[in-house]
Amino acid sequence: MLERFKVPEQDRVYVAVERIRAATEGILRHNGVPADEAASSADVLIKNDLRGVESHGVSNSLRRYVAEYGEKTLNATPNFKIERETKTTMTVDADGALGIHVGPWAMQQAIDKAKEFGMAAVAVKNSGHLAGCGYYAMMAAEQGMIGHCMTAGGANQTVPTFGSKPVMGTNPIAWAAPARDMPPFLFDVATTQVANNKIGLARRIGANIEPGWVTDLDGEPILEEVAPPDTGDYYLLHIGGTRENGSHKGYGLALMNEIICNELSGYGPGPVVGGSGGHFFQAYDIEAFTDTEKFKDDMDALLQYIVDVPPAKGFERVLYAGLKENEDEKERMKTGIPYHKEVIQWFESYCAEADIDCDLR
Repeated sequence: MLERFKVPEQDRVYVAVERIRAATEGILRHNGVPADEAASSADVLIKNDLRGVESHGVSNSLRRYVAEYGEKTLNATPNFKIERETKTTMTVDADGALGIHVGPWAMQQAIDKAKEFGMAAVAVKNSGHLAGCGYYAMMAAEQGMIGHCMTAGGANQTVPTFGSKPVMGTNPIAWAAPARDMPPFLFDVATTQVANNKIGLARRIGANIEPGWVTDLDGEPILEEVAPPDTGDYYLLHIGGTRENGSHKGYGLALMNEIICNELSGYGPGPVVGGSGGHFFQAYDIEAFTDTEKFKDDMDALLQYIVDVPPAKGFERVLYAGLKENEDEKERMKTGIPYHKEVIQWFESYCAEADIDCDLR
């Protein structure tokens, strides 16, 4: 997480993990989600917060989900329907479930199939927001596999290279791989210059956004540092920002994500159909390809080599994807998760009205 997106020290309220987890589960149960599914759903958000991915934790996501449950656009008690299945694949209609509701189950289906057949994939449609992809990829890594996840919901947010109007969403992707002693590799990114939720974070804490992150409503890139525009007053740019800086690469990744998540799942073209789009979960059993113990040793050697690279002038060290998240998780397990005071006020207000136990301070 860039420093600009972190909650200013004076606005932070540090909350113990078990307290924010209990409140989050209580809110989900209050909205009709069964207890076990409320626990697994809450774990996705809390893990994101622990790893420093506040853009996809409770701060931005939970009140959105509460609104969608209230509007009945989400199904709190879905009945997942397996539409197609082979030994290594599955296509699932999630029956309107929130993404964090169906996601852990779907990823575990892929992992279980991969344990038996070497690799497997599960496509999911008719589901809400997934809250990022990293959590699901890490589920595989924690079970000794390589994990992959993509989601292509929320179309018509991002302007294609040479385009003036948005086509796709932020279309995130994630990969995770285990190591022995080094923190696992976890690459979890949107295919846009910045995740849309981070614009919301910047707006909450009063931070500016960088040149080349967004466009105006004519699709013209805003090439100066500005205050975050209001929702509906901007479009996003793909990784690279402009063609000269390689936006066609981010655009191409996003389009491949769209094809696998939406067309392959049978959901249909996201920009045309609209709605929340599809998700994709994949697991690779390392033992099916090579010796698992050697793989972990090789991963340690690779990752240690990377962190030993001398940093360039002005920088403290070289990182790899997943290292800082691992460090943040260990630190926040001890000190608590730093939430913006406004987020805590929302929790306390909602819980008071709904008669939910909420002891966050």
